[in-house]
Amino acid sequence: MTGRTELSSGTPGGAPHRPALARCIAMEPAKFAAAHWGRAPLLSRAGDLANPAGFTDLLDRAAADELLSRSGLRTPFLRVARDGEVLAEAAYTGGGGAGAEISDQVLDERVLSLYADGATLVLQGLHRLWPPIIDFTGELAGVLGQPLQVNAYLTPAGNQGFATHYDTHDVFVLQVQGRKRWRVHEPVLTDPLPRQTWSGRADEVAAQSDSAPALDTVLEPGDTLYLPRGWLHSATAQQDPSLHLTVGVRAWTRFTMVETLLDLAVDDPRLRASLPFGVDVTDPAGIEPEATETIAALRDWLNTVTPQRIAAELRRRSWPATRPAPLRPLAQAELIRCLTADDRITRRPGLRWRLSAQPDGPVDLQVFDRTVSFPPQCVPALQAVLESPGVRVGDLPGLDDDADRLVLARRLLREAIAVGG
Repeated sequence: MTGRTELSSGTPGGAPHRPALARCIAMEPAKFAAAHWGRAPLLSRAGDLANPAGFTDLLDRAAADELLSRSGLRTPFLRVARDGEVLAEAAYTGGGGAGAEISDQVLDERVLSLYADGATLVLQGLHRLWPPIIDFTGELAGVLGQPLQVNAYLTPAGNQGFATHYDTHDVFVLQVQGRKRWRVHEPVLTDPLPRQTWSGRADEVAAQSDSAPALDTVLEPGDTLYLPRGWLHSATAQQDPSLHLTVGVRAWTRFTMVETLLDLAVDDPRLRASLPFGVDVTDPAGIEPEATETIAALRDWLNTVTPQRIAAELRRRSWPATRPAPLRPLAQAELIRCLTADDRITRRPGLRWRLSAQPDGPVDLQVFDRTVSFPPQCVPALQAVLESPGVRVGDLPGLDDDADRLVLARRLLREAIAVGG
């Protein structure tokens, strides 16, 4: 049995919850998946989205200023671009002063100078840094089933941070403040992989960018734009400074499965065998017998691989790419110390999990970064914690008394599998 990420439960201040995906696309998910996902751009206007207040609840310029000035931000959480070029980190970082003897802290006065001169500031990794975006990203990742990253782009009025390029991941562009003109062109390479960056096709990209765009539009606050990987784009702030968020979607591909199969192929001794002594690997005639034997061995091995083995290896690779929701270590430790049978616990939001029983042995609980073993009599209680929205410790099933229930509950809290709730 396995568990997927769960959706977040609401918005601050008692406001109605707006589902994360509905804030990104003005279309039914099934129609989006069929017509646009990985295929074609989608422009959604604020009036058609579940965004009456836009995206300022996720981040605004005041919050960005706070990050840039008072948070002790370091690289790589900031990148700066000007005239299509990414600037060296030394242009905006330096020593942190007494008590923070580091050399790569963001220096606000240098950031001011660069931004005032037209540079675009890119706040990176906000899905790990800024609480509202952490919550939003966690929910959206649970719906899409893909690892996500979130960056913010702050561009001065009338400026363009990056030249025309394409990304090797899908993006949702969320316009927060200001207006930005986007020019989108069809791909020069369909579905590029991470190793196939646009810089290796710079001449093709430049030539394509001179043609008529497939989409030329201005994003207003609250608008969104979905771009599949490979679609060329450039963006220019209009009369006012612009702030937008990009949600990058690290799509799983068939090549991901190929890489996974190659990782598993190390188990085959025929494929681990050395080539003959003295072979010239640059000579087609010389390697022909070995190439034939290798292809045959690979074909034979592939016929033995089961979907279960592939899924297990993909699980090992994919689960660490998306962390579960943050927990508060101090509050969690205090809950462990003072836990009673009347307290409630629940699975940590966003935690991926899998329970598997061993014959005549313990039951293993696999999570994103480790496997934890439990006695078999704990299975009903584990299922109650993992599969329900919350359970009273004293009501955990399958255990003899509250003392045993407290031992299990404390362990789940200590292992960061469960949280109070």
